[in-house]
Amino acid sequence: MKDENTSHGAPTGPQRILIATDLSDASKQALEFARHIVPARANVRIVSVAENPRTLIPTGSLPSSVLDKARDELLRDATDAVKQGYEQLARGDVQLETDVIDLAKHRGDVIHALLDCAGRWHADLLIVGARECYGWLSRWIEGTVSEPLVQLSHCPILVVPARGENPVDRAPGRILFALDGSDLALQALRLGLTLVSPRAELRAVYVVDRAAQLVDTVPVDALEGAFIKQGEQALTAAKAVLEHVGAGRATAEVISTAWTRDDVAHAILREAQKWKADLIVMGTHGRRGIARWLLGSVAGRVARATETPLLLVGPPQ
Repeated sequence: MKDENTSHGAPTGPQRILIATDLSDASKQALEFARHIVPARANVRIVSVAENPRTLIPTGSLPSSVLDKARDELLRDATDAVKQGYEQLARGDVQLETDVIDLAKHRGDVIHALLDCAGRWHADLLIVGARECYGWLSRWIEGTVSEPLVQLSHCPILVVPARGENPVDRAPGRILFALDGSDLALQALRLGLTLVSPRAELRAVYVVDRAAQLVDTVPVDALEGAFIKQGEQALTAAKAVLEHVGAGRATAEVISTAWTRDDVAHAILREAQKWKADLIVMGTHGRRGIARWLLGSVAGRVARATETPLLLVGPPQ
């Protein structure tokens, strides 16, 4: 991210950025992506969590000497991870610091350790690689750290998938904003604009969920018409924000799901793939108040399936 954003009237980008890292390819992707969007003069903390092996293995199943050795290895991996992250992200115009969290001392789990760190440090953006397993921990269990972080984080979170085909060695040049008619979606749009250059191509979409109408009691035509009207209103509000910051090369469109075997999340992902988006931006809650727009449905499904970096903005704590 460059200071040239401010010359176009865009709000200042995040200034306290927490990056969760390990030795995985996902973390390397996330760090590389972060290197090109972190604003000048930002404070960046690179943190890695060393899991407590005693919480992974039934008590008494291994001697203490083995567990102590495992803990040392976890700490060594976490230390190496933040060191590599520091070297990868090193820029003369940002303030970098590192932190290793030893859960053998602090207790708890990786998810809540990162959330606590973000809260205590007052982070205004959390960046993670998708499908993370923390170093030595991956030899014991399979799992993902990014998904529960998306569900629980009270600050915006940027998820960078390891398997994505999008280039991460430059600032995003094609940004897709998925709107739902909520104020939160507009907040996400404003934050997303701080992560791109004025030359970026922007696209805002609102998805009409046709598949949902099959189970509704309201006549299909009337319901679809109401959703289209809401979508047009959402896009009008988005255009006002884009015009205010002087964003050029922006398009907006109401799109729809298929009638069956489809949902909003997959429509967003298809649009991102078809349009070759470098970044998807969306809020985590919608105004409709139904399960499809709650965190863990649309936002959660997009986070699980995306191959494009995804910026999610949830309600403040």
